[in-house]
Amino acid sequence: MAEQRDDAINLPTLALTPDAYETLDVALAHEWLVTNGLGGYAMGTLAGATTRCYHGYLIAAPRTPQERVALVTKLDEQVTLADGQQIALGTNEYADGTIDPRGFERLAGFALEGLVPCFSLRLVAGLTLEKRLWMAYGANVTFVQYRLIATSDAAEALRAPLTLRLQPYLVWRDHHASQRGNPDWRFALESGPAWCVACATPAADPCRLTAGPAARFEASGLWYWHVEHRVERARGLPAEEDVYVPGVFTVTLAPDETASLVLSVGDATGALPDGAQPGGADHEALVAQALMRERERERRLLSQADFQTDSQGGAQNDLARRLTLAADQFIVGRRPAPATPAGGAADPAVTVIAGYPWFTDWGRDTMIALPGLTLAAGRLAEARGLLRGFVAFMSQGMIPNRFPDQATLIPHFSADVANAASGAPEYNTVDATLWLFHALDAYLTASGDWPLLAEMFDALDSSIDWYIRGTRYGISVDAGDGLLRAGAPGVQLTWMDARVGDWVVTPRWGKPVEISALWYRALRLMAGWAERLGRDADPYASLAAEAQASFAARFWYATGGYFADVVDVAGEPGRVDASLRPNQVLALAVAPELASAEQARSALVVVERELLTPLGLRTLSPDDPAFQGTYGGDQRSRDAAYHQGTAWPWLLGAYADARAHAFPEEDAAATRARLLAPLKAHLRVAGIGSISEIACGATPFTPAGCPEQAWSVAEALRLATQG
Repeated sequence: MAEQRDDAINLPTLALTPDAYETLDVALAHEWLVTNGLGGYAMGTLAGATTRCYHGYLIAAPRTPQERVALVTKLDEQVTLADGQQIALGTNEYADGTIDPRGFERLAGFALEGLVPCFSLRLVAGLTLEKRLWMAYGANVTFVQYRLIATSDAAEALRAPLTLRLQPYLVWRDHHASQRGNPDWRFALESGPAWCVACATPAADPCRLTAGPAARFEASGLWYWHVEHRVERARGLPAEEDVYVPGVFTVTLAPDETASLVLSVGDATGALPDGAQPGGADHEALVAQALMRERERERRLLSQADFQTDSQGGAQNDLARRLTLAADQFIVGRRPAPATPAGGAADPAVTVIAGYPWFTDWGRDTMIALPGLTLAAGRLAEARGLLRGFVAFMSQGMIPNRFPDQATLIPHFSADVANAASGAPEYNTVDATLWLFHALDAYLTASGDWPLLAEMFDALDSSIDWYIRGTRYGISVDAGDGLLRAGAPGVQLTWMDARVGDWVVTPRWGKPVEISALWYRALRLMAGWAERLGRDADPYASLAAEAQASFAARFWYATGGYFADVVDVAGEPGRVDASLRPNQVLALAVAPELASAEQARSALVVVERELLTPLGLRTLSPDDPAFQGTYGGDQRSRDAAYHQGTAWPWLLGAYADARAHAFPEEDAAATRARLLAPLKAHLRVAGIGSISEIACGATPFTPAGCPEQAWSVAEALRLATQG
């Protein structure tokens, strides 16, 4: 693209219409998110009330990206005008159903300015309070900035500056948990004229809240009891929380003036320009510079992405810009990798948060999302860092399925904890490593970085060898047909991995269709890479040919006109699971040559008729007796529906690819535009500016799961930037 100065690039603004917050229930269903590149985040609702235990203005990541801890759940604002009129702007819901105060009724506008949420709160005629919130990239620091906007008439009528009162709600807990207070428990407090430092326990690290010198802090030390988290209650989880109010900040505010509060924990070096500290005479100027710095960072993200491949014009380009910013929220710093294989010093030490707010980094999600999150956004260095980082954790030929998010109720932000070894990675996946081959191929195609291939080839060869002779969980090649089999009682190894206790909802034990295709694809790639590097390619090519010869014969379900989901179910030769699922689409996308043209066309016609929804592909046909059209309720109910009919947006990427292969006469760009249109509209609901993890499989296809999901955003971005 033509070179542009970063400050010449306009950040996309996503402004919501009033129907997004016209009632309390609707406003509570819309969520915003900001992140800090460490796994920490701030998140909340348009209404201001916290509906999840994960909502908060400061959710910090002491050991990136794990052990995230909630510190400040929100701020409640109140304005006092010169005539004494008090206007409450906060909203809280309590367990007995009380809504107090009702500040959501003052919300007059909301816009996502780049990645920065901006709330417009109506005071009186001509007077509006703007509120912006963002985090310092690379630090556990949140900025909350208020600006008074007045029409000329209102400014003249305003006899004196108004008074803004800010009341913070504090907790100290793992972000998956909830806090229960005690009348005898008081947070230790140090304070000055315009700041306070609160410690929940003697072992806890201090949370600092700092305003400008014009502000005043008055200590109180109150508990607010039984705050309701309605979403957690609907999920069958603990739903009540007690929050601690250390005191109140007050500051006067005249038109066009700003007042800002800085929330921080741990090392905040670098949060402000030139290592400056908040609270001094230049407090507001420094916060304004911090906002400018964040906007410049976002412009750089857009500058390095190349949208000239967009064949659909401006509308698709706008979508790509928005998704490029959304994609950045999932790429975060990671713990130090093992010493071998050696990583380049210049490689960013990054990983991918699979979804906000409750996921950490998952190998499968990372590899599936890598092409969209990094390559489509012009972030080749991050792609390289991701590949090297996960290969460094390879064990018995497998990269980790996930890194556990250990729950520590009183974590410490000290350096020894920040650098401590992570919880043991889990390797219960058959496909994460196979998706790594696919992601590496996409990276090499985009970068031509063949030295990286040479560096990794032995590890990849070892992985293939482990898969052939057998690795964890019964993963091995069947010498009878050359296909990959996997499974054991009580384990879930594919992406359809819901499990409740000992109940594996979709075990898929045997030879799943997409696993066979991914295995074939990995072998074909290894044959090509071996030839490039002067290695012996014949063993890989021979195995691939055997798998190819078996695929259609074993998986084609002629009665239904599509591909079976699993063959040799539970290790029983010839037993077939012909459930109509979207996994065949993954197979047709990564290895279209495995099917005849007639088979591929037939299967995709059936998939479109039975599985395609506006927000993704259903995981099971509605005609199947096991179909669950609604996702909700407690964990057992949710997991029973998770892969039994629930729709997944990320599958649209594979569907578009498979359709382009099977129907070359169609306009592929028009197909992509058709699939992306509902996702573009979806950016204004659920997680604003992002794409949800899932949606109900029955109308009205209500979004559910994580409101911001990495592979959902990644695949949409990949489609939006394809030529």
